[in-house]
Amino acid sequence: MLLRWAQTIIAGAKPKSAMPIMLLPASELTGIGIVEMVTDGEKQFACIEALSRRFPSMLAVHTGMDLSVEAEAFGCRVRFTDNEVPSVENLVIAGMEDIERLTVPPVGAARTSEYVWAARLAGEAIRDRTVLAGCIGPISLAGRLMDTSALMLALMKHAAQAHALLEKCTTFLIEYAKAFKTSGVDGIIVAEPMAGLLSPDKCEAFSSRYMARMVDALQDEHFTVILHNCGRTQKLVGSMVNTGARGLHFGNAVNMNKIAPLIPADRLFFGNVDPVGVLRNGLPDDVERSVMKLLEDMRPYDNFILSSGCDLPPGTPLANIDAFFRAFDRFQKNA
Repeated sequence: MLLRWAQTIIAGAKPKSAMPIMLLPASELTGIGIVEMVTDGEKQFACIEALSRRFPSMLAVHTGMDLSVEAEAFGCRVRFTDNEVPSVENLVIAGMEDIERLTVPPVGAARTSEYVWAARLAGEAIRDRTVLAGCIGPISLAGRLMDTSALMLALMKHAAQAHALLEKCTTFLIEYAKAFKTSGVDGIIVAEPMAGLLSPDKCEAFSSRYMARMVDALQDEHFTVILHNCGRTQKLVGSMVNTGARGLHFGNAVNMNKIAPLIPADRLFFGNVDPVGVLRNGLPDDVERSVMKLLEDMRPYDNFILSSGCDLPPGTPLANIDAFFRAFDRFQKNA
């Protein structure tokens, strides 16, 4: 579905659309707490479905962007509360020697089965729009299995071990994403925030190289890969494009006016209303102003899709999400 939509929008035959990254705000709609949402696939699906009903202008719905799920499958402990996103509490790699001993888990380990189940239920039930799954990217997963500083040092001084770890992460992520693909969804958003910390050459070698393998294994005429990097990515756009991902999603750390000219016309790009400063902490008027300015700035680009800069955090008011879509709808009517 997303590929057909992409082809028509890029051809100028379809107006712009909107796709904020959000699941956790569904708690207010459904009464389902965050812990239930991220541990029970049926309840996560109920939240996805509730969002699809509440916001009919939304291009796509998706499973949760929970970047602890895959690390938990590798053996990390995860902290759960109803006030914040789950977080990894321990490292399973303390030193380079632990990389060789690390076992690639099967798909279905820990909570991965619940996320695949939520995707299957959503793919079967929601037929009026695109349904996307979500997972972490290879180097961002590696950065949750070992200390971030240690991983950054490994990229410089222990490249062979770093690549060995990324091989294991990528092997698991491909199989996990294949399970989503088999579930019947239209594509996947791969979150690779740690790549935003890298130089262009390091990003190419330790992130985009592995993302390209995921794209090659997954993307086809029925399934789209969207690469999300919420870092300062202006110098990394070329590397992100090299992955072959059909969609590129940018965070609010960048100015989209500088990003847009760098995107090939045959790729979708998404961004980048501030999820915290505007959508969570702002007033509806602030949201409307931000949305309208961004849409005006992106008017020349047929391949642009309005989105939040990242996943909307817990506590984001529904009134602000309403304002996001209200501004979008007003822009469409006046376009």
